[in-house]
Amino acid sequence: MKLSVASIATLCLAPSTAAFSAGPTTFIRTSTRLMVGNDPNVQIGGNTWQPDSGKMGSTDTGDFFPDDYEPGVDFGDGMMGSQMGNNRDRGPQLPGMENLGEDAVMMGGIEANTDIPAGMEFIPSSVPDGLVEMNVAASGSGETFHLAVKPVCMTFENYFVAFAPGAHPSLSVTPQTGRMDRRGGEITELLIKCTPKGKAGTFEGDLVINLPEDNSKICYKVVATSF
Repeated sequence: MKLSVASIATLCLAPSTAAFSAGPTTFIRTSTRLMVGNDPNVQIGGNTWQPDSGKMGSTDTGDFFPDDYEPGVDFGDGMMGSQMGNNRDRGPQLPGMENLGEDAVMMGGIEANTDIPAGMEFIPSSVPDGLVEMNVAASGSGETFHLAVKPVCMTFENYFVAFAPGAHPSLSVTPQTGRMDRRGGEITELLIKCTPKGKAGTFEGDLVINLPEDNSKICYKVVATSF
């Protein structure tokens, strides 16, 4: 029998090729049954505990409160801080001495000038800040106009009031001195009076409010008609 070279090579490689071929594989799946419900220490439905009231709520109590403790403090108490107090009048509103309290004892304080300084001039502005018109009976005792002046300065200011030279002598104003509140504060009330003393006509005058500390002034044109 004659064998060719190709046949000899095939016979030699056949066993080695079969050795590397994949054979059939078998998988076996196993499982374990866990019997949780049979264990008395395991609660499947969750915690069934409830407070004594039967409703959910906080059960925390601070150890530093006594058993008979009652708060007695309203929710809004102290919410606005110590400056609010009880909304009562807290005393005189003077510069540097605000909120002293009702029972405060004031020693000294700021004193307003009661006299117009010597040599102070009352010169009206070219354009007045307001107009005051009055009607007065010539045979009567006179009429009084209440002028409300709003404060215009950033701080408390001494003021001095008078009619400028040339005003009719029947016109007068009180008070002539005082202390004006700061801007946004209480108004200053001046009383302008016209006493015609039986004379009829139109009486005019320029009212000047000097604020020397602020280097400013407020002017009003006053016109009184006597009939």
